[in-house]
Amino acid sequence: MRVFNFAAGPATLPLQVLEQARDEMTDWLGSGMSVMEVSHRSKAFVAVAQAAEADLRELMGIPSNYKVLFLQGGASGQFSAIPMNLATAESVADYVNTGQWSKKAISEAKRYCKVNVAADEAPSNYSTVPQQGALKLTPGAAYVHYTPNETIGGVEFGYVPETQGAPLVADMSSTILSRPIDVSRFGLIYAGAQKNIGPSGICVVIVREDLCGKARPGTPAIWDYEAMAKEGSMLNTPPTFGIYVAGLVFQWLKREGGIAAVGERNRLKAEKLYRAIDESGYYQNPVARDGRSWMNVPFTIPNPALEKTFLAEAASAGLANLEGHRSVGGMRASIYNAMSIEGVDALIAFMADFQRRNG
Repeated sequence: MRVFNFAAGPATLPLQVLEQARDEMTDWLGSGMSVMEVSHRSKAFVAVAQAAEADLRELMGIPSNYKVLFLQGGASGQFSAIPMNLATAESVADYVNTGQWSKKAISEAKRYCKVNVAADEAPSNYSTVPQQGALKLTPGAAYVHYTPNETIGGVEFGYVPETQGAPLVADMSSTILSRPIDVSRFGLIYAGAQKNIGPSGICVVIVREDLCGKARPGTPAIWDYEAMAKEGSMLNTPPTFGIYVAGLVFQWLKREGGIAAVGERNRLKAEKLYRAIDESGYYQNPVARDGRSWMNVPFTIPNPALEKTFLAEAASAGLANLEGHRSVGGMRASIYNAMSIEGVDALIAFMADFQRRNG
């Protein structure tokens, strides 16, 4: 029996996608072999990769002057690739620090360029996001980097920052495809696949054409945006199974009504869960209300000694992977696109029952 999987990533995938991948596992398109055994340069697989890109472009409304790349190394690889492609050693790049993933990006970028921390939310224990007017931006910055949604802390920007003309770079690993966005407001978007796109192993990069072709000497070819774009993300052997599953997810999103419909469902899921937390008088969410994430909802209970009991009983009830990140503790429900409203309702019902028995 399948459980409701609230893991932060690798995360739950749509059942329809899993079933199709299962059915095609040993005989893909009548080839007598799996998609993982097919040459990435074959016409059949190139068609898969091209369809995945086309569907992603359609879903997100990606303008024609943006390249879509399927790269390896995860989002963490892009922490290095971005300054290597967009900045020189003497450039200043602005970074907004709102949590663990922002901190990692900042630490890596400092190896390649000068970093100005335009806002630092550490004093609030990363429970807030800065307002636009609080951003201390550098005139002429190579780019401005922010993390729209911090998976660990459950903090999310409610706005897209203005950057005084600098390219805006966003780590959308945990929020991509969760609601409509205007891609043209960004210079570069990147996202690890393992939350809203597919299995781990690929990172999607959406980069404006004018930002390609500027990689500094010494940049690995597989992280040179122009080089990879020229080869259709196939300068080396790509993660074929990941691209195939991502394509199935994109098709599923289209069947679900596209990003607008999925976004409305995500809004409803988040509102339900936050309402249950706020009205319980028992559970608490540590994030400022104007910075709450739609995708990752951390919560605590009054007696931390009962956390292990909560988690064990939840798992027995078919509610899996509700542990908070090891750095913060507590509980965390990640409710990405593939998490159904029924799953959120089941969690809310369990939380109410646990409170009745332990509150």
